[in-house]
Parts: sequence; C-alpha cells; structure tokens
Amino acid sequence: MNFSRKNRERLKLNTSFNSAKFSFISCLIMLILISSCTNDEMPQEERQQPQTGQQKALSPEDINAQIDASIEKTGSFDWKDASDHLLWSAAVHGGDILTIGYGDNSFNETKTSALTTIKNEILATISSKEQQKNGEETLIYADDILNFIDVKVSSLEVVVELRKNENIRYIEPEGYSYVNIETKSSSGCNQSGENISSSDFGTLPSGAKIPWNFYDHKINQAWAYSKGRGIGVGVIDTGVSSNQPYLGYKFDDFYSGRYIRKYGTYVDSVWPWSRRTDGPNDKCGHGTSASATVGAPNNSGGQFVGVAYESNIISYRGTSDVVLNGYHERRGVANALKALGNRSDVKIISMSIGYPWGIGRIEDAIKYAYARGKMIFAAGGTSTNFTNWYGVIFPATMNETIAVTGIEEQTGYDECDACHKGSKIDFTVTMERGNNNHQPVLGFNNGQSQYFGGSSVATAATAGMAALVWAKYPSWTRAQVLQRLKESADFYPNKNGSYGYGNIDALRAVRGY
Repeated sequence: MNFSRKNRERLKLNTSFNSAKFSFISCLIMLILISSCTNDEMPQEERQQPQTGQQKALSPEDINAQIDASIEKTGSFDWKDASDHLLWSAAVHGGDILTIGYGDNSFNETKTSALTTIKNEILATISSKEQQKNGEETLIYADDILNFIDVKVSSLEVVVELRKNENIRYIEPEGYSYVNIETKSSSGCNQSGENISSSDFGTLPSGAKIPWNFYDHKINQAWAYSKGRGIGVGVIDTGVSSNQPYLGYKFDDFYSGRYIRKYGTYVDSVWPWSRRTDGPNDKCGHGTSASATVGAPNNSGGQFVGVAYESNIISYRGTSDVVLNGYHERRGVANALKALGNRSDVKIISMSIGYPWGIGRIEDAIKYAYARGKMIFAAGGTSTNFTNWYGVIFPATMNETIAVTGIEEQTGYDECDACHKGSKIDFTVTMERGNNNHQPVLGFNNGQSQYFGGSSVATAATAGMAALVWAKYPSWTRAQVLQRLKESADFYPNKNGSYGYGNIDALRAVRGY
C-alpha cells in the first residue's frame, strides 16, 4: 500500500492513536516488512489449561490489550514489567514454553558450579509443582554458552514461584506470538524480479551497475581507496538464494580469493524439540537482498554491485522472515550470533531483522558477539505508512548495536515513507526517491534485479561502508572504525534526535578528510 506524503500525513492526523491496539497491530503488519511466512510458530488454539486460585488464562485478545496499553503509556513493552498472570497466560497460548535467563551474566563459555546449581534449582522448582504429561520433559533446551534455558511450564503457581528467584534475570513466554493472533500479512519476502528504471543506476567500466544512492553517499568515489578487501561481514537473515550465481560460484570471478559462506541455524518446525535445520538457502528473498547490498561482486553481466564488493560474506539463515516472532526464529538468530562471534574472519554483523520489544536470548547472544569485538548493525524498523510513529525496534535499541534507518532523497532529512526514527538511531542512508523507487539490488534468481527498501537496505549498506573503512585501516579497532563513520556523517559532532549522525560520506570515511 503506497500513499503520497501529503495523504500519509492526512492519515496520521485522522487516525493517530485512535486505538493503541489498532496502531500496534498495524505496526506489526509490516514491521521491517513484516510477518511470518512459515509454519514454525507454536499453535495458538484454545485449550483447557491448569488453573491456580481459580484463575483462568487470559485470552490472546486480552493479552494483546495489556501489551497495547503498555505501548500507549510508556512507548515500549517488557515482559519483566508484566504481571505473573499476564506472563503465564502468554505461556499458555505459546505451547507452555518459557525461556529463563539466569545468573549474573549473559554468557559463560564454561558453566561454573554456581551456574549449574542455579539451573538445577530452577528445574527442581518446576518439577516439584508440575505434572508433565505423555512423558514430556521439563527441560527443552539448555544453551552451552548463553545463560538461559527453555522449559515447559503450565502452572501459574510455578511462574509465581520462579519470579521470586533473585538468580533469574528474565522469564519470557518464548512460544507466544503477538503477530499471528490477528494478522496475516506480508513478510518482507520477495523473489520476483523487477524492471529497474535507467535513471536509477550508473555503470562501472566492467558493465556492472551502480545503484543511484551510492552516488549520494560517494561510495563510488570511495572505491578508489577501498573496496572492502579481506573484511568478513556476517549477515543474519533468511539466507542466500541458491539460484543467484553472483552470490554463489560467480562470487569471486573478478577478485580471486574472496569468498561467500552459507550456513543455516533455523529449524522449520512447530515442535520446540526439533533440531534439524532446513539449510542455508533463502526461501524468502530478504536475506539475498541484504547480502547483495553488502557485497554483490563486480561483474561483466550487467548486474548490480554491493557497497563493499571485494568483502567476504558469511550468511546465516537464522530466520524464515524478518520478524522474530517464533521460537525457532529466535533460537536460530541467537545461534547465528554465537557462531559469528566465534569466527576470526568476521568483523561486522548486519541484522535487517527484529521485533518491537526485547528478546532475552537474542540480547544475550548480541552481548556475546559484541564482547568478541564484532561491530553489529541493526535495522531501526520499517512499518506501514500510517504507523511509522512507532519507535526504534529491537535489537537496534540495544547499546551494543548500531541502529540505522532510511531517509528520502531530498535537501532536508525526512524518513522514508515506512521507516522508523528516534533517539536510538545512529546513522541514516538515503534509499527512497520522490517516485518511491528504492535502492536496486541483485535479484533472487539469475539475471534478475529488484528494488530493496526500508531500514533493511539502509542497515546492510551501512555495514558495507564500515567494511570499506575497516579494509582501508585493517589494524583499527571497532571503536576507531565507528568513530571514523561518525566523523564522516552530516551531523557530527552532534547527534540529531531522530536521525543520529545522519548520512555517512563514504569517501571522507575512507580518506579521513
């Protein structure tokens, strides 16, 4: 659905905050080009559940109403602030799954005896009050590095008891999905090729195409100094298409030695006990576009290049689409973060995915990767035209991430028609023209191109610019690279309340003047 800016503003005035529920549901409909396109979510059917003190679980509609009320009042939501009854009710409608973060820290590579004792005490509390049926076990999953466990809990009494435990950092109903209750919508997935306007690209001597917005950021001029050679960029998204040779066997045609690696951590199953991933190949299209934005190669086939077209790409299919609203999506992303955190050839991580509020296991995983020196870029959020009032989404809200959003091509700053903005934003990328055309990128299938927009393309493009800088100064630390990006942006040394440091001048970033 597309509107002119004039009509969009009229819609904002007419509909703004008429109903917190309507607004927030709408935001979720297209958040980062939202929703779920697979069947990995936990079933939401009504069923008889254990009761404590004659209390019944709230309906999904009532749960959502309380979430909406928190959003309307405070601008955010956190399960830590939810009542015992609300938390338990959400677990009831999410397969009885709770994720419990324990101990003082997000991670320990070797579990101490103290941590083991805490975990066993939690399990003992659950087992003493739960009667699991049909041979089900209490413990679903215990992470080997991050300090959390996934458990089955059906009793409100157990939730009340667990929340008294001072050794527990968070308890979240991991199987509960707000999105699936009242919305069935687009997911940000697109495998179709598009005709790209001749005014939306330039051409390299090789015949490869340069997206129009690269000129706005002087990326084409920065290539005289750096092309990202030797820098590994991890992309956590929906994977990479097996049908796109320029992100496959043609990846290093022009520059022998660069590589793309593809992995999968996402499990496409309704069962939380399932462990078999469905591989590294993109079945959505979003991940292919994100990886292409970062580092699609120079080529003689007339295809679009990426920002850092000599960098290495390490792709992880951690999710089925861009909204982290399923148990296996959240687990897949956390596992991808751990894996990338442990790779010495990866310096940068790009995440054009997210959720309206925090997810404990992913927070833990981001802190793990950050502690290993990774520079992590995250999308500020993309939604429908009349709900981009909603603030920056998770994980771009974290201090360990660098938040990016998209803006329109014009003299002043104005967010793209569907982009979020706010005080958490660090950088922007010009990615939307007056005719609503976005950045063109390499397509899902061989010979295809398509437009890629929102904070998704902005995030991947900024990750690519960071790779250009780091390749030019390979001995620099993450802090030094980030500082150079800031110094090269429009608003430095100040930070704008909605757009951070603004657009990066890539030429200035690699040259330093």
